[in-house]
Amino acid sequence: MRFFNSLVLLLVLSGFITAAAQELPKEWIDPDTGHRVVRLSEEPGSQSLYFHQNGYTPDGLKLIISTPSGLSAVDLKTRAVEKVMDGRVNLIMVGKKTGNIYYTKDRTLFAFDLGTKATREIAKLPPGGAIATINADETLAAGAITEGTVSLPPSAMPRPGEPRDSYQGKGEMMERRLAARLPMQLITMNTKTGEVKVLHKSTDWLNHIQFSPTDPSLLMFCHEGPWHKVDRTWTILTDGSALTKVHARTMNMEIQGHEFFDPDGKTLWYDLQTPKSRVFWLANYNTVTRNRIWYNLAREEWSVHFNVSPDGTLFAGDGGGPNSVAAPGNGQWIYLFRPELPKASLIAELPNSSQMVTAGVLKAEKLVNLAKHNYGLEPNVTFTPDMKWIVFRSNMLGPTHVYAVEIAKAK
Repeated sequence: MRFFNSLVLLLVLSGFITAAAQELPKEWIDPDTGHRVVRLSEEPGSQSLYFHQNGYTPDGLKLIISTPSGLSAVDLKTRAVEKVMDGRVNLIMVGKKTGNIYYTKDRTLFAFDLGTKATREIAKLPPGGAIATINADETLAAGAITEGTVSLPPSAMPRPGEPRDSYQGKGEMMERRLAARLPMQLITMNTKTGEVKVLHKSTDWLNHIQFSPTDPSLLMFCHEGPWHKVDRTWTILTDGSALTKVHARTMNMEIQGHEFFDPDGKTLWYDLQTPKSRVFWLANYNTVTRNRIWYNLAREEWSVHFNVSPDGTLFAGDGGGPNSVAAPGNGQWIYLFRPELPKASLIAELPNSSQMVTAGVLKAEKLVNLAKHNYGLEPNVTFTPDMKWIVFRSNMLGPTHVYAVEIAKAK
């Protein structure tokens, strides 16, 4: 009996030790960079939003994240995590004006008031429809209607347990989806009445739909697919006018994509490679002045996604994995970039200067070592509204969690 009791005690203690060993750290200093990293989420499997979707409340105090059991709000000052919704939903974004949480569930668009905890049903989605973004004054949602489906072989689909951001068969899936030429409609939905309007019809694959953060009438979208085969980035107004191609290819295998808005709401940023996997730029286009700036960066500093700080003065990148477009040699880091433009004395004043690209460079600083991160899950960097932290998601310690790295070095 004594042996049995001792064995039970040993097993219990072993269980506690194993549980303790699996407990992930809440905070540490990255030994390779000297920057403080904190874990914001509590539930394994939690994720922040895609890099161009807003997850922050208008007051800058909270970040909304998805968890395996619902949605949670992270207090960015205290790091307290509050569950705000039970059950899995498709989180779209946090409204820029009211802070309402917009999501879809059971083919219906909803708005959730974080203060009152009241949920408002907006409208049922049209057949084949999906919502991707909410405009600056929260009067319109936008998305697309797809007519038909594409039958994909098992080789083109994620395997069980494989992250859906990037997977072995994604290239085949992209090729087949583009070739299908399914009819699509770019739509808006009135968030008060549910009225749906069609802005644009196409047999190109329409994706990455996002509203300007300041102009309620300006919408950006892309022609999705293998980047070297599509004219990728476009803008259009919500009355269906002013359809504009943002970037015109000038060389074979030139690619651009992963577009996103600057906080000013009129400048667009995108990853540009001239040609693919050779020369790397973070490029922009001003929708008002038509001016362009291209910032060059080193191959090892190219990132799956880039982002810009709320004041437009800094950039961040999430690095790339061993199978990324910049491989071999791409760095697995969270990067901070400081832009540098040439001095005025080095810029010639020519009659067509406004039509020319201004070339600068990005100076990189490494913030977090992601050597143990599996890039099947894309980190998707965003700046916190106070510009003190960069938020990302990672599986670098095993389970997926939401993390933040402090921009200032730890003292």
